[in-house]
Amino acid sequence: AVILQLFLAANVTAAFSFTAKPVSHSTSISSSSLSMKTIAVFGASGLTSSECVYQALKNGDTVIGLARTPENLVIPAGSGGSSAGSPLSDDKLTMIKGSVTNADDVAKVFAAGKVDGVIVGLGGKTKDVGETMLTDGTNVIMSEMMKNDVKRIAVVTSIGAGDSKDQAPFAFKILMSTVMKKIFNDKNNQEEAVAQSGLDYCIIRPGGLNVEAPTGVVNVIDGQAGSIPRADVAEFCLDAVTMENFPYIGKTPCISSVGGTGWVKDRSASARGMD
Repeated sequence: AVILQLFLAANVTAAFSFTAKPVSHSTSISSSSLSMKTIAVFGASGLTSSECVYQALKNGDTVIGLARTPENLVIPAGSGGSSAGSPLSDDKLTMIKGSVTNADDVAKVFAAGKVDGVIVGLGGKTKDVGETMLTDGTNVIMSEMMKNDVKRIAVVTSIGAGDSKDQAPFAFKILMSTVMKKIFNDKNNQEEAVAQSGLDYCIIRPGGLNVEAPTGVVNVIDGQAGSIPRADVAEFCLDAVTMENFPYIGKTPCISSVGGTGWVKDRSASARGMD
């Protein structure tokens, strides 16, 4: 992680330039809503997914979450303010312990309530979760969605995944083809499975993630992207599964809150919520 941070810090600044003007995403683009009541979040205790859980509850939605370790779900640093790090519980929250690669565990999520939309924010080190967890788990989730007539899904992957390789900085491209090759193979296969699913999907490719407070700014970038708080990514995910006329359904937007110059992939303990 330290090598990655130093390598990017030394090489990324010169690599960044916009090839297109960023387009700001705003909830005002749609005046109608899917009137969702229940959102399923997979990988719910993760840094981005916990933002999705927290913000959905604040919006008054019901959330059903699946996580390997539900007890790790806490109020997120970005949106949680002074309550950040405290256990996250709510009358409208149901947490289920399980694995996304286990069909029985995933089925429990859909049995817990009538799910209207799904957010997939999976993570973990390849050596811990396996080389195909993202693809396998997402396929299991989508299979259960089809069985339960759930159409809308938002999947968080990464800048550089799929056809966005040229949107990643040069140094990150090197890492994608070397030390991160296995995880990006899985991400690419995950994206392909989602794109071929026939579901109303949005594949979300964020730039450099951090755990700062939300900016309220989400730029959809055609060129190379900058950094973005996980809280802003979460809001975009929630829009993707709650807005009827969400403009990026069937698309793979790369998003950032900060312009493309000088972005450094922050792998510090602070960015990962570990300090």
